[in-house]
Amino acid sequence: MKYNLIIADDHKMFLDGLLSILNSEKEYNILLTAKDGKHIAKYLEINPDEKIDLIITDISMPELDGISLNKIIKERKKSIRTLVVSMHNDADMIDNLIEHDVDGYVPKNAEKEELLKAIKTILKGEKYFSKDIKDIYLENKFAKKKKEDIKLTQREIDVITLIAQEHTTQEIADQLFLSKHTIESYRKNLIAKLNVRNLAGLTKYALKMKYIKP
Repeated sequence: MKYNLIIADDHKMFLDGLLSILNSEKEYNILLTAKDGKHIAKYLEINPDEKIDLIITDISMPELDGISLNKIIKERKKSIRTLVVSMHNDADMIDNLIEHDVDGYVPKNAEKEELLKAIKTILKGEKYFSKDIKDIYLENKFAKKKKEDIKLTQREIDVITLIAQEHTTQEIADQLFLSKHTIESYRKNLIAKLNVRNLAGLTKYALKMKYIKP
């Protein structure tokens, strides 16, 4: 039995290397290669009945990135399995892909043996994530859970909400009838309490907790 594969990657050298590896394996038939996700999405649209077993994709690509492509694939035809092969190790990207049912993720610097293992595992109907990717995902989940468990006082919520709405320190102080120095103290304490690095981190937290609307 031959499996039909599609590959999307905008780096020709990597794409050629991947083709070389897969063409040496008799059970794989490469239906299509592309340098962007849009090409793959269009192919799926005009070939809805094509038997496609696995699509291997990078994340950063022109026209349509790998995260958006994975989402489109899963919405159109859940029977098609997806494997991301990328140098990106951003926790939120990994979380997003897993939320949208990606079947596997391995880094581009993985050994040939791990790549083939990932493909075989996924084609058997199982998930495959390299150890590094699993560690990043679990650490991110743990960090998010810790943040969700943090309790803010109503005054802290008021301050972080106004910060996220881009009010100045003086404007926040005026609205809450507090001194500018007190607001600065609240801001510093919130950054430490929520373990974020700056005001952007506070804003991201406020959005996540729905203190403000996106």
